[in-house]
Parts: sequence; structure tokens; C-alpha cells
Amino acid sequence: MHHLVVQAADIATPTLKALAKLTDAKRIERIGDAAFRLIDARQHDDVAGLCARERIDHAFVPRGRRLESDSLLVMDMDSTLITIECIDELADLRGIKTDVARITASAMRGEIDYAQSLRQRVRLLAGTPQDALERVYRERLRLNPGAERLLAALRKRKVRTLLVSGGFTFFTERLKARLGFDACAANTPEIRAGVLTGELLGTIVDAAGKAQALSRMRASLGVARDHVIGIGDGANDLAFLADCAVSVAYHAKPAVRAIATHCLDYVGLDGVIHLFEPEA
Repeated sequence: MHHLVVQAADIATPTLKALAKLTDAKRIERIGDAAFRLIDARQHDDVAGLCARERIDHAFVPRGRRLESDSLLVMDMDSTLITIECIDELADLRGIKTDVARITASAMRGEIDYAQSLRQRVRLLAGTPQDALERVYRERLRLNPGAERLLAALRKRKVRTLLVSGGFTFFTERLKARLGFDACAANTPEIRAGVLTGELLGTIVDAAGKAQALSRMRASLGVARDHVIGIGDGANDLAFLADCAVSVAYHAKPAVRAIATHCLDYVGLDGVIHLFEPEA
């Protein structure tokens, strides 16, 4: 048996009642400011269309699904945890954002190989002063709505967390300390004489690198796939999302939406919390 979870900035009572009738739900429970759980709801093909028209996120979730202390959540950084693509913003400080953003967008749609796109973008950043990284973090980086609430809920329930990114360690390490992630994986730009050289140090963290980081953490913690939750938005996240029992496409590209178990298009990251029942 499943429950139907619906979330939006505002959900009209007639819409809730229509969904309950459509799915033969036993009752409606409020689980957040604008989030509701329709108990023992029957899946129906018309639910998706109704929710799309009303701009409501919906998810059929198994009854009894809870965030357990032996769970692991893995999350992408750029455009998932945060509102920006950090490399694009560095490029903006150099006056070349249009060129770099075009490559980024193509990679996120899965049109070109991510590792190739990353090398192209990083080479365009050659000569960028090191302090530009701090400027982007301080002046432009913003968390997506609900991020802090989600991470706080995960810490409370002792869920381990991994932040993965095809971007730079400069940003992931700061967000790890700020938000309490247990681990992170990203790329390290080479810096000489205070400027970026346009090259990367070590193994590139691309789609495969993100999946490998998840695999390593799962192995070190002894976490089964059934207890892994993933959140991402672009083609570079497909590999690690495929290794998650619960995968969330957050304001995502079509390729990610197609494979994810759930999609969040309208609410913030804290909407992930409502995909699980509260602690008993």
C-alpha cells in the first residue's frame, strides 16, 4: 500500500479532495506548511496531470518508509544544493560566462562528455585570480530553499551525508563544514602564483567519479543500497542516482526526471523530508 504525498506553495482544498477521491485515499493528513499525505492512496494515471496543472509536486511512497539511522544521503552541489553553477560564476568575473555556461548547459543535458566539458571550461579560466573563488562563495553562492532544514533533519535522524560535485573542492569543503556533511568529493583546480592555471589536479570527479565516491562511502559504512537516497539535477548525476533506492530529481533536466523515483519541481529541498514518514 502507498501514500500520496503532495507539496506546493499553496494547495487548494478542492484540489486535495479531488486527489483523495481520484485515489480512493482513506484520509488526508497535513505534514507541513503546504504538504499533505493522502493515506493508503491508489495509484491513478490522472494524478500526474492534475498535479501538473496545479503546479503541485506529488509522489507515491510506500507506507512505512522512514529515514533510518543506517541510511546515507548523497547530493549534487551546483544547481541542487546551491542556486548557482560555481564555474559559470567564476567565468562571469572574467567576462566569459556566456561561453562557459553554454558548455555547462550542454554537459548537464548529456549532449557532451562531462570530463571533456570540464576540461574545456577550466582551461577558459586560466589566469583567474585565486581570490575570485572567495568572491563567488561570499557574494554569489546561495543555498537552495529548504537546504538547511533538510540537513538539520538528516543530522537529527543520524543519516550520513555525502556531497558530490563536478565543480571545485574550494566550495564543497566550505559547504561541508557549514552544513555538517560527513564527506565530499569534487575537483581541485591547479593554482600557481595566486592564479588558476587552467588545469586540474588528480583524478577528475565526473559522473563516474561521483558514483565511485558513493560506492566507497557505502562500503566504508556498510550501507545497503536499499538505504541510499540521492538528489541531483543534471546528466552528470545519473550514475550515482542509479545506485540509490530513492532518487530525487530536484528542479532537474528531463534525463534525470526520466530515471528518478521522485521529482521535486516546485518546493524546496526540505520537500525530501516529506517523502518519508516521521519517526515512530
